[in-house]
Amino acid sequence: MVPEKPQNKINTYTDRPLGANVLFFHFFWKNTICLAVLLFILSATVVFPSDEAYDHFFKGDDPDAPWHINADEIDYDQKEEQYIARGHVTITKNSKTIEADFIRFNHKTMDIFATGHVLIATGTDLLTATSLEMNLKDEIGTLYNGTLFYRANHFYLKGNTIKKIGKDTFTIDKGSITTCDGDHPAWKITGRNLKVTIEGYGTVNHAALRVKNIPVLYAPYLAFPVKLKRQSGFLTPQIGYSDRKGAQYVQPFFWAINDQSDATFYGHLMQSRGIQWGLEYRYVLDDMSKGTLMFDILDDRKIDDGTGDSSKKWGYENDDLLRPNSDRYWFRMKNNQALPLGFTAKIDLDVVSDQDYLQEFKYGYTGFDATKSYYDEFFGRAIDGYDDPIRVNSLNINKIWPQYSLNAEARWYDDARQGPRNDTETSLQNLPFITFNGSKQPILKTPLYFDLKSSYAYFFRETGDKAQRADVYPRLYLPYSVQSYFFFEPSIGVRGTVWHLDQDEAASSNKDWESYRGMYDLKLDLSTEFFQVYPFKGVKIDRFKHKVRPRIVYDYTPNQFQDNFPFFDSIDRIDRQNVLTYSLTNTFISRSRRYQTQPNGPPKTIPEDAKKQELPDYSYAQPCRIELEQQYDFNKANENDPEPLSPIYGKLQLEPARYLSLQADANWSVYDTAFMSHNLAVILRDNRGDRAFIEHRYKRDTSESIYTDLTVEISRRLSTNITYERNIQDGKNIKTGLGFLYRAQCWSLILQYINEAEDRKYAFMINLHGLGGYGQSIGF
Repeated sequence: MVPEKPQNKINTYTDRPLGANVLFFHFFWKNTICLAVLLFILSATVVFPSDEAYDHFFKGDDPDAPWHINADEIDYDQKEEQYIARGHVTITKNSKTIEADFIRFNHKTMDIFATGHVLIATGTDLLTATSLEMNLKDEIGTLYNGTLFYRANHFYLKGNTIKKIGKDTFTIDKGSITTCDGDHPAWKITGRNLKVTIEGYGTVNHAALRVKNIPVLYAPYLAFPVKLKRQSGFLTPQIGYSDRKGAQYVQPFFWAINDQSDATFYGHLMQSRGIQWGLEYRYVLDDMSKGTLMFDILDDRKIDDGTGDSSKKWGYENDDLLRPNSDRYWFRMKNNQALPLGFTAKIDLDVVSDQDYLQEFKYGYTGFDATKSYYDEFFGRAIDGYDDPIRVNSLNINKIWPQYSLNAEARWYDDARQGPRNDTETSLQNLPFITFNGSKQPILKTPLYFDLKSSYAYFFRETGDKAQRADVYPRLYLPYSVQSYFFFEPSIGVRGTVWHLDQDEAASSNKDWESYRGMYDLKLDLSTEFFQVYPFKGVKIDRFKHKVRPRIVYDYTPNQFQDNFPFFDSIDRIDRQNVLTYSLTNTFISRSRRYQTQPNGPPKTIPEDAKKQELPDYSYAQPCRIELEQQYDFNKANENDPEPLSPIYGKLQLEPARYLSLQADANWSVYDTAFMSHNLAVILRDNRGDRAFIEHRYKRDTSESIYTDLTVEISRRLSTNITYERNIQDGKNIKTGLGFLYRAQCWSLILQYINEAEDRKYAFMINLHGLGGYGQSIGF
């Protein structure tokens, strides 16, 4: 322990990590097919330690706390007023530690010299050197043969001489950056005269990317921003090749606008098609208010106007429409916004230039797959399929109360098959569509319950009839149970619908008119439920519960002539019903002990933290569910229809083990004694990461297809992925793909090939862990 004689307080000091956020290497790539010269930019991003980690290195937890020294031998030089420690020297202050074979410390000037196996530790981050000289007060010093390891992103910075010459400025004579372990890393970036200012810029001479110490890319001079926060700069490019587009190169540029918003710009160079420009703009105000806008535009060199073999080369077999336009684009946006009084607003926009665009640009940074995944993850709202030319655009304002909900929505359907809208546009729009619904709830203290569905819609088209419609549909229930054996619930629904039709001026009679429809329907719902619990002696499972629920439902809606009413959607035509539906549902529930019993031994002790959280002793799962259902139509029987019985519908959900799941459904015709349709999906997986997905879909006289996706972990580092989809009815392959993924400690490589009906794609991705990737991945 250090004597109490020196009263000066010592502030901790260690050297701060140095790194490059963005590295650019330029060289020219000559394509011998088109004789064009493409600019190739390799860019990489290093994630720097946070401000908090930086403060840990340069500032003590408590500036008033003293340093403590432990060593095999400690002397105090009265004349020089410094401590001299030898042998296993350790200096600690709160969570900071400095270790060395020899340390000399002057408590007057705050100068410290250390040599021999120097180690500075702060949490999980380490700094090592053969020797160091520093002033703990001014935070200026030098490390010799130093290495910084930042565990958060497994980042190493090495230099023969690392100098801290200012508050946030460092210089390195010869330095290197890598995320690879060991003295001989698989890759590293080296340079001379490296100078870095944190939250500023850095420069380096003779920068080189080395693979196994072999230089593969070089830049004589490099300037780059160095920021701990988000930064503007070039991102990882993508490279690929396809039959329809030729060689491809995509270069993104990221713009950190402020703490709440950012943008990414894309340049997509295609050898055969031209340059596609893209933009993404994102903002987040709070958890309830955020938005993302994306826009791509392309002046396509190729069109499908039906002349020559243009349709064969640039069209698609799954549609009969031409694509004569060369100006192509896709605009999409999703937005959430909190409003006063508990209201929220949501905007979904999706406008595309033609029916082929999303199939043409399905992969890549701005492709359909990436867009769909992003919106699903961050907004929880899907976009229409890539093969759907009718794109839904909407503005929704809603509020939810405990038992009621209000939704006001303006919905616009954009038809990509029709091109730009004009005076003959006939697409029907909902401007607006408003619903006010009430959940099932008791009426005062009576045995009666009710719910409510109501809506108002204005149907608009530029050419054609327009209309307003109000629909109110309350329902009254009288539930009754016979002890716990049977549940019986009769109900009656009353529907009132009013239309106001604005006839098209071009019609023979353009007089507006109103109409009203009143209807009712009856429903009788009878069900019961019984179960049996079976003991089970397993490692985890100790009980099974088998639950059976028979149910009979009768629905009646009288026949009513409705041809004199306007027709815009399903609410305008309520079909008659006189149907008896009977079903049987079997559910199997397993109970597992949360803490397993050791074989031939006592149960495991429940951890104290679990007791504090009051976790239940058991967990429950549903390994199997089987549903069977059929209908009998009295109207068909009364009209001597030979087939009053519907096909038997069955559905199976099975998960008998942790690594196996199966889902199936089918419709069986009792008259043809054959399947009308059936679908089967199976997922197999294991602890290694192997996974197999197989799906078969069948609809009689219409379609039959099979899809498989197989991932196999060949070794700890190498895996392969195989995809196959085939239209069995037509005898044609829809998609085949093969990919390989090789994973090393600090880099990975992906190679892929995909063959679809109208295009073949080749892609690769090299990922230097911690610095980003290079290339394009379209499968893994």
